[in-house]
Amino acid sequence: MKAETLTFGVSGKLIMNALVMYDRETDTLWSQLLGEAVQGPLLGERLTLLPSRLTTWGDWKAEHPDTLALDTGRRPYDSYIDYYVSSRTGIMPESNNDERLSPKQLVLGLVGESSQRVYAHSDLESAQVVNDVFEGAEIVVVLDSTSRSVGAFGRRVGERVLTLEQGDDSGEMVDAETGSTWSKLTGMAVAGELESERLQEHPSFNVFWFGWSDYYPDTEVYVRN
Repeated sequence: MKAETLTFGVSGKLIMNALVMYDRETDTLWSQLLGEAVQGPLLGERLTLLPSRLTTWGDWKAEHPDTLALDTGRRPYDSYIDYYVSSRTGIMPESNNDERLSPKQLVLGLVGESSQRVYAHSDLESAQVVNDVFEGAEIVVVLDSTSRSVGAFGRRVGERVLTLEQGDDSGEMVDAETGSTWSKLTGMAVAGELESERLQEHPSFNVFWFGWSDYYPDTEVYVRN
């Protein structure tokens, strides 16, 4: 397919309780979780997955003070607040009732070439910093217990693979190799020998377990040792 820029809207449809988008250029339908066209002229095409981050506006603004945000002129309101804390899942029954985690457990999910893996937020709350390897890539999965920010980064800087551990501040980690301090939000070294170096953010999803397991029933679940 020739590279082109598409603009997306919400179709109002669901596939296994997950959002379905459409593009305005071809009216193709796209699965949000798969990033793949499921109906229409671009059937089978895939979107490039970019890193994203679940965090608070306050922490993001502190790290990126020049960030622009949409101002609707009204006080922000999330109509799903009650849903987040309830036991209800989706509109339709789950396709894969996987009891390895509770249905509404938030997970950070990784999708590779041939496998998938999730990290339960509840496990990350205890560990806060998890050094791991996923499909040959050295990664670190992090949670900031203060802001609830969750994300994943590569651990390689040049030819060196770092081993990260929790720092004195909840939003920071320290590498065992040089003692440099790294921001969990940006992946940038803020002090030490590697100051101003940046870890590459690894594309990931933050999603409810029931939604993830429907799409990826063979996913691996990280178990803390």
